[in-house]
Amino acid sequence: MDNKNSKRLHAYWRIPYVEKQSHSEKDSNPFKDLKDADEQERHIIIKGTLCCVLLNKYPYNAGHLLVLPYREIADISELSAEEQIEFMELIIKGKKRLSDALSPSGFNVGFNLGKAGGAGIPKHLHCHIVPRWDGDHNFMPVISDTRVLPDSLENMWHKLKEQTQEIE
Repeated sequence: MDNKNSKRLHAYWRIPYVEKQSHSEKDSNPFKDLKDADEQERHIIIKGTLCCVLLNKYPYNAGHLLVLPYREIADISELSAEEQIEFMELIIKGKKRLSDALSPSGFNVGFNLGKAGGAGIPKHLHCHIVPRWDGDHNFMPVISDTRVLPDSLENMWHKLKEQTQEIE
């Protein structure tokens, strides 16, 4: 049944995520092998010794970063003492990069631990750093589970990478 007055919003960028979820790749780990990965290809903003910061491929908002250890672990309690220090330092550095490059009004910073806790990739610990702006929450995510992103992942990577190089 097609209503001539109905409107459609096409989110073609979502199909790789949808297709990936419908295949056996659900159990794979997209965070493997980041230590030696190409930064631009994997959208890595900062590479540390034990952890890194990268752009979320399926962001909640423009500039959504993930901080994660290179080592595949599921919980913060599994971080070594050295990883704990670098992990927290990279959360702070990632937030600063976003502040300097994008001037957000605020942030959501946090973890989803375990499948029941909302973790999309429960076997590899990661912390979300989501920049927020006054008025950025609109009806789209609530009504249609659709996010409107004002810039591409590639442009955002270049913007944040340039900011990283200016600071360091």
